[in-house]
Amino acid sequence: MFDSVDALIAEHAELQVKLGDPAVHADAGLSKKLNRRFAQLSKIIAAHDRMVALTDDLAAAQEMASEDESMAAEVPVLEAGLAEATESLRSLLIPRDPDDGRDVIMEIKGGEGGEESALFAADLLRMYLHYAESRGWKTEVLDKTESDMGGFKNVQVAIKSNASDPAEGVWASMKYEGGVHRVQRVPVTESQGRIHTSTTGVLVFPEVDEPEELDISTNDLKIDVFRSSGPGGQSVNTTDSAVRITHLPTGIVVSMQNEKSQIQNREAGMRVLRARILARQQEELAAVQSDARKSQIRGMDRSERIRTYNFPENRIADHRTGYKSYNLDQVINGALEPVIRSCIEADEAERLAALNPE
Repeated sequence: MFDSVDALIAEHAELQVKLGDPAVHADAGLSKKLNRRFAQLSKIIAAHDRMVALTDDLAAAQEMASEDESMAAEVPVLEAGLAEATESLRSLLIPRDPDDGRDVIMEIKGGEGGEESALFAADLLRMYLHYAESRGWKTEVLDKTESDMGGFKNVQVAIKSNASDPAEGVWASMKYEGGVHRVQRVPVTESQGRIHTSTTGVLVFPEVDEPEELDISTNDLKIDVFRSSGPGGQSVNTTDSAVRITHLPTGIVVSMQNEKSQIQNREAGMRVLRARILARQQEELAAVQSDARKSQIRGMDRSERIRTYNFPENRIADHRTGYKSYNLDQVINGALEPVIRSCIEADEAERLAALNPE
């Protein structure tokens, strides 16, 4: 595995030269892509340099240990440091998801449970907004359809990061949130105090960096405009500002009515459409690559039940990793990092195992 470092060092040097070219920075999409790769390689090289330095220090200490007690005492410390540095480099060399550095568009949809499901969708949205805030990410609600009791039948939100390191990208963490989220609690509509089980679906798509990244012909789009409406059919706009965009080759349909401007709704709709087309292309590519790694942590099946939120027991459980804790009150307010970290670690272990098959 470590044999590949020399090639990565050479690639890092080449990127450094390219990033010094003003023409590269004139292309926002290319600049972002190269900066992400440069940041990723910089971490690998720093870890490699540390491992090499510790190897040299350990060899020197072992050579002088018989003559110098202080050097002998340094040997176990250096051995532990070298083991840690080696494992750190090994982890960094695990092939990353090429989309880790991308921003995301997330859609939260009410599922089984009617109004209770819509209310839980609002809880999930708040959880993700608070988590994004804790990470220093920016969020923007693109579209929402409210329920009669203040929940969401459907809500779409864009989450963006300014980080150049792919490991700090939004997709690197949020891709594990796609699937069916199950909630167990006493609904506000329940008069007998009985615990109900409802589900809410979450879809997560990596966002296209620049519109030019995907070639979408205007001839492939059918665009309809209609009048926006709020909960219960109440009109919130007297003009045809809502937009429905259909991508004819794939049949993907996106509707936007959050803004009062038809132009703004169209722009937001195209952002979501590009993200969904990109996701569709990636799924098709994965399907034809029979040797592609099929992760147990993040599969393509969006109907998979991934997590249970049990309010009476204050318990949250992730069914993919076995993670369980009794601090649901904190998690639902944005303390999501340990849950996501369990997914990242399980995914990395799976990737590492794939590199070293028995």
